[in-house]
Amino acid sequence: MTFPLLHEREFRAFLVLRYLFAFSGSAFATVVGFQTYVITGDPLALGTLGLVEAIPALSLMLFGGHFADRRDRRSIVIATSVVATACAAILAMVSESGSVTLLWILAVVFIAGVASGFERPAITAFEAQIIPREYAVKGVSYVSSVSELGMILGPTVGGILAAVIGVAWTYGAIAVLNAVAIGCILLIRRKPMPEVDESESLVESVLGGWRYVQRTPALLGSMALDLFAVFFGGAMALLPVFATDILHVGAAGLGVMRTAPSVGALLAMLISTRRPPSRRAGATLIVCVAGFGVSMIVFGLSTVFWLSLVALFFAGVTDGVSMVIRSTILRVLSPERLRGRVASVNWVFIGASNELGAFESGVAARIFGTVPAVVGGAILTLGVVGLVAVLVPTLRTLDLDTAEPDEAYALA
Repeated sequence: MTFPLLHEREFRAFLVLRYLFAFSGSAFATVVGFQTYVITGDPLALGTLGLVEAIPALSLMLFGGHFADRRDRRSIVIATSVVATACAAILAMVSESGSVTLLWILAVVFIAGVASGFERPAITAFEAQIIPREYAVKGVSYVSSVSELGMILGPTVGGILAAVIGVAWTYGAIAVLNAVAIGCILLIRRKPMPEVDESESLVESVLGGWRYVQRTPALLGSMALDLFAVFFGGAMALLPVFATDILHVGAAGLGVMRTAPSVGALLAMLISTRRPPSRRAGATLIVCVAGFGVSMIVFGLSTVFWLSLVALFFAGVTDGVSMVIRSTILRVLSPERLRGRVASVNWVFIGASNELGAFESGVAARIFGTVPAVVGGAILTLGVVGLVAVLVPTLRTLDLDTAEPDEAYALA
């Protein structure tokens, strides 16, 4: 039977919006990275790009959550999308004129990071206003699927366009896609503003999401699993080492390895649209993160290319299922009046795990060696899974069909 929300114009518009955001964002990051390396020839400049975007985004994220719970979320998403469009257009113009410098790129990336600090909590909270509670798991599965597809295709198409039509025109195409995304937002009606507690101070409001997460073990446990799985168990930053020194498959093999987890995750998300992992979701999440750890152990120990690909594929499958479950937990356990602030805490966890996880992988590989770093990190991930399973019984027994936010804590 067709998913009922697919007949709703607003949900279809939101799916296109999330696809375009993922596609254009990943394409933009790819082209910016390529152009930066062409200009500087310095790998350190590539690392600087990530920090220049991450620092303002993470620094402003909690305030962005406060803002998303006190202002119209649709308007915030429109405003930040306009900024993203302007960023791509600016780089298109300065690239076409030949006056682009590293300083130009860093300035634009910094502005994009500022916009991300407001956009991510707002769009997460806005999504919950579009997808009704009874369709939460399937709705999240559809949104996650189109986002993952955009993340897969964006870098590929962005790289091809940069080679065929040039960097400047590729930025222009990305700006046009962002403008189309703004059109999709305009097809969605304004939603009711969440209830605001006028007695809260600014500091109390900004920290309200963190206080709620602390008081909700299942929510905190799911975020902790994601944080430590990526921090300890992720190996994407070290794939070039495996491709070159261990598996000896070169650049082409590296590209295939980078794609394998995404293909596995997309497949898992597509299956989730038909068979949503809602019953015993907490236990399933714990098993999936453990499966991710086991997959990374196999990958770390493998010296055979096909086995490494299988391990990365299954790491993607387990991560795809856990992503759907974690996103739905965030959706169903967050009270409406705190939804933006709780989402901001989640985004801080995600940002910290991605940025710091890549750094941790590099440091561990330098100290212990590449294979011990990956295998040891995956074993630590399994240890974290065991601790969460023991210490957070409410997560073990969580059922997304019946779970509800704790309104008493939300109002405390």
